[in-house]
Amino acid sequence: MEPPSASPRAGRGPWQELLLSLLTFWNPLTTAQVTVESVPPNAAEGKDVLLRVHNLPGDTASLAWFRGETVAPVHQIVLYVVDTRVITPGPAYSGREIIYPSGSLLFQNITLNDTGSYILQIINRKFETALVPELHKPSITSNNSSPVENADSVVLMCEAQTQSTSCLWSVNSKSLPDSPRLELSLDNRTLTVHGVTRNDTGPYECETRNPVSADHSDPFTLNVLCHGPANSSTSPVIPPSPTVSTRVQAVQGHHPIQQHSMLPAFPRLARTRQSSFWPGVDLLQRQDHTPPCTEYSLLP
Repeated sequence: MEPPSASPRAGRGPWQELLLSLLTFWNPLTTAQVTVESVPPNAAEGKDVLLRVHNLPGDTASLAWFRGETVAPVHQIVLYVVDTRVITPGPAYSGREIIYPSGSLLFQNITLNDTGSYILQIINRKFETALVPELHKPSITSNNSSPVENADSVVLMCEAQTQSTSCLWSVNSKSLPDSPRLELSLDNRTLTVHGVTRNDTGPYECETRNPVSADHSDPFTLNVLCHGPANSSTSPVIPPSPTVSTRVQAVQGHHPIQQHSMLPAFPRLARTRQSSFWPGVDLLQRQDHTPPCTEYSLLP
């Protein structure tokens, strides 16, 4: 309930009349004209003044009062949401204003600084329904399952069953680095890795989002061939080992009579999932500590 009129208080002098403006958002052809009345129209400093609202629309969703001649947020005095009855003070709220469910605004203990224009903003309900589909888990596909290092480019596609979603890529659990070799399509659904190297193995993930939910793919790792057959330009490095070559010298008296150079008999290179190897010798151990190469056998 709001007071039928503003209660008088002792004053110290005349107070200039409040100048009222009205900003509304409804169809005037179907809604009675909203008016605002100052009660009393003239008041003395120290009294209360009520800005009473008449003919408030029944479908009002929220009301907001502003001080001044614009509805800039910085000038908002108070916001009232009809359905929840939540009142939110704005930057221009002085602590002396009270808003009622009817939209009327009471000024308590007015001062000369309260003189000015006030705007009432009325927002009506909009009966609009937006159906947001549930997101399904996206997946990553590739146009090349076994690219050759420094020779091939790879196109990764984020396959999402739901349209109208945004897509975000990550590699090694981090945002994509700024690199001229990485190219995203306009809709971010496709990621192209130009001139793939062993450092581009990943794993990659893509995340899809809509206004209500988000989901991300399983990690996807590229199987980069670091030593392609025939067209490979990279060779494995065999680290030096004191056991690779042994020099034997037979001595009779003080004179050597025979010299032999012996090499140990190593088994043939084995074809493995990760790398070709000799037992006890890591062919892929490099001084630059680059990632290991994937499947390739040096022997036919």
